Amino acid sequence: MKRTASAIWNGTIKEGNGNISTQSTVLNKTQYSFNSRFAEGVGTNPEELIAAAHAGCFNMKLTLDLEAAGFKADTLETTSTVTLDNGTITRSDLVLKAKVPGITNEKFQEVAAGAKAGCPVSRALNLEISLQAELVA
Repeated sequence: MKRTASAIWNGTIKEGNGNISTQSTVLNKTQYSFNSRFAEGVGTNPEELIAAAHAGCFNMKLTLDLEAAGFKADTLETTSTVTLDNGTITRSDLVLKAKVPGITNEKFQEVAAGAKAGCPVSRALNLEISLQAELVA
């Protein structure tokens, strides 16, 4: 499987802007700029896209691993916070709130840790990854 995305940039780093498109067209000429990356401008940015990819991938891997262990999640809600520090993406902090009937917290933590280590995005990233996983009613 291969997936593609493209980016166009015009102008200088601070005054310029660009757009990003994905093969699926979910992102279709979605704007990005210096302000959307380093301030609070409208548009997306690479760190936000990595965070979204990491949260989504982790949820899918956790679902797969829970099913393999005999459990079915009602809800998995994961937030990834990606940190850019001195020009390097240094970490992704995953915060998970999950509703998984019939699982013990010990088993849940074990499966979640395995999914954190095994999801393809986690394996692709060369950074520190933390996980705070909580079972909710």
